[in-house]
Amino acid sequence: PSFPAEHSLFLPQNWYCLSKTEAEGEALEYANRNGLDVVSVCPSLIFGPILQPTLNASTMALINVMKGGQESVPNRVRNIVDVRDVAAAVILAYEKPEAEGRYICTSYCIKTQDLVEKLKTLYPNYNYPKSFTETEEWVNISSEKLRGLGWTYRPLEETLVDSVESYCASGLLETK
Repeated sequence: PSFPAEHSLFLPQNWYCLSKTEAEGEALEYANRNGLDVVSVCPSLIFGPILQPTLNASTMALINVMKGGQESVPNRVRNIVDVRDVAAAVILAYEKPEAEGRYICTSYCIKTQDLVEKLKTLYPNYNYPKSFTETEEWVNISSEKLRGLGWTYRPLEETLVDSVESYCASGLLETK
């Protein structure tokens, strides 16, 4: 994968994403030069239980929605996958001889407002955004190729509950 220098991935705030893209490209080039097979599993926004006691970008995305208390936020499309389902996808790609190339790993495509409404039914006492501004962005990604290998994923509610409970247990989010 390559991107023109003026592409948004080259902006400083997107260097993490760029580093992932560049690393994948290097791995593919190395594999090609050395006769190796490389399979990439590319996850979307990862939620689920955390192992570390510190805040990462994915965790912050969910915590900000729950306790940010903004008056209005963009009603962006969120492509979400559970960390445990990502781990299962990596193992599946490793174990299946027919696995090749790149696999998008995502379970749910949900707008921020719908995510907030779902969270409110589970955890009504947090400081959620009060309104949502529609956006034009829409990224259509699919795990159809990965599902073709036999990959399945857990229900969104399970991911959200396990995420929030994990954040509370680690002290990143107050129990309410």
